[in-house]
Amino acid sequence: MDILILGGAGQVGTELQAYPWPEGVRVHAPDRQSLDITDEAAVVAALDARAYAAVIVPAAYTAVDKAESEVAAAWRLNALAPAILAAETKRRGIPLVHVSTDYVFEGTGEGFYAPDAPVNPTSVYGASKAAGEMAVRTGNPRHAIVRTAWVVSPHRGNFVKTMLRLAAERDKLTVVDDQHGCPTSAADLAAALATIALRLAQDEAAPSGTFHFVNDGATTWCGFARAIVEGAAKRGGRSIPVEGIPTAAYPTPARRPANSRLSTQSLTDAYGIAPRPWGEALDDILDRLVGPAH
Repeated sequence: MDILILGGAGQVGTELQAYPWPEGVRVHAPDRQSLDITDEAAVVAALDARAYAAVIVPAAYTAVDKAESEVAAAWRLNALAPAILAAETKRRGIPLVHVSTDYVFEGTGEGFYAPDAPVNPTSVYGASKAAGEMAVRTGNPRHAIVRTAWVVSPHRGNFVKTMLRLAAERDKLTVVDDQHGCPTSAADLAAALATIALRLAQDEAAPSGTFHFVNDGATTWCGFARAIVEGAAKRGGRSIPVEGIPTAAYPTPARRPANSRLSTQSLTDAYGIAPRPWGEALDDILDRLVGPAH
């Protein structure tokens, strides 16, 4: 069985390649230089080259603030590419697993967003991802759209690595404390995507639709930063204070959702995937980046 991963160099793609796939599963993860997924002819050639059982797409334009000025680039990768992939995978009867984001929501609601909550993006990034979802939803009936948020790992640039670097350089950190969300381990997300893709590949009756995957529990960016600093201190790092500030004190080009907590219940119901607490996932990442706790 051959699985195609598009976006293999990112946090989630790296973990998908490292995932312990069952015997007989071959994973293919071409880089963006060898396959431009916004090029319809290139996508056609890639899908014609091998009989793929499933396609997983963590690839995205994720520079949230830069998207406000690079609108066309964001829409090409986040909306046009999924439209091409949905059409071409449908033509070949291949299920498509597409990764999306909490930014499709306005972020002003209370509680945890269910997958069927109304979307109302307030940034170019969020709008382009919402359009990509629609392209997948309407283009290939055998799909799973998996929204996630606050993805971290030992790879590439992300919030955990940034906080560790700043904690080593500064005597105090100030972090936004009025944006609420759910940290997500790229490794845990990759395992969920693999489970979904294999089920869709092997079972014609496997559930299609839109789902959420984040680690269990919620916090603020400040709460997350405190957990990172405290976890690093247990592993020999510096213990420094982390002070909460309002979003208004840290202006950015793109508006962030104040609430991006996502409910994973429908994913548990459909696929039996029950995410572990985010603190446990953070410990695993810190073990790899800093070392074991003392």
